[in-house]
Amino acid sequence: MTRVAAVDCGTNSIRLLVADADPATGELIELDRRMKIVRLGQGVDRTGRLAPEALERTFAACREYAEVVRELGAERVRFVATSASRDAENREEFVRGVVEILGVEPEVITGDQEAEFSFTGATKELTGHDHVAGPYLVVDIGGGSTEFVEGGDGVRAARSVDIGCVRLTERHLVVDGRITDPPTEDQIAAIRADVERALDLAERTVPLSRACRPADGHALVGLAGSVTTVAGIALGLKEYDSSAIHHSRITLGQVREITGRLLGSSHAERAEIPVMHPGRVDVIGAGALILLSIMERTGAEEVVVSEHDILDGLAWSIA
Repeated sequence: MTRVAAVDCGTNSIRLLVADADPATGELIELDRRMKIVRLGQGVDRTGRLAPEALERTFAACREYAEVVRELGAERVRFVATSASRDAENREEFVRGVVEILGVEPEVITGDQEAEFSFTGATKELTGHDHVAGPYLVVDIGGGSTEFVEGGDGVRAARSVDIGCVRLTERHLVVDGRITDPPTEDQIAAIRADVERALDLAERTVPLSRACRPADGHALVGLAGSVTTVAGIALGLKEYDSSAIHHSRITLGQVREITGRLLGSSHAERAEIPVMHPGRVDVIGAGALILLSIMERTGAEEVVVSEHDILDGLAWSIA
């Protein structure tokens, strides 16, 4: 066993996994997994820079994570940064802060690398299990980007596109510094148009159209907070329960109904949903709409929801 720590810093959240990994047996024993909404990508789509307050929120989370890593005695640490850090002019300021706090330099990975880690994390435990047989189409809906990965025992095709719940919310729902609540039909149509253009782009590399119809055999596997939140709502959970959400199957009809409900509700109504993290209240509508659009494009009648994702793939890469 090797004790490893993986940190994934995205546009909306920063997450930590400390685990004991045994590559010989394929066993990954989770010791600590946590997440904080820091909104590192605040305003990046508009300004091209990481905001000072977003950096400080992120560094505060890094200080907490550094303490956990020390207490659990992780032998190896890997820190990756994704969409917001790729896009920002002042990313060196971010890099310096992380090195000072955690002692490791964040790797600003490409979208294709992000996709491969996500695929490994989501499917390693599924391979060979009859209840979720491959091949797989894995979609990781983040704050700034969405990754599409197709494969079986390994990755065959991958593409990252710049649609995410934070990016689309800031681009289309913010008017005079305030989020429209609920969004207008025109705003929803504008988000949908952006998503459809991104799906066209992704489809140049990854087969999407009707890939998940029964005749084609791909299982759609959905990752990240937008997907798991929609799953929690569909399951009617009274509080967030990752064990209930992990490997749950949510139908197209459920996703369509929940997306409509989220887009038609107020901030206060969304905040009252038991499984809703406070940091997702304003961006969940866009995230759910991305998921719905993907299911409609691929012909998927259901999505298999995974709580294992890029963090787990990172842990395996270290081990």
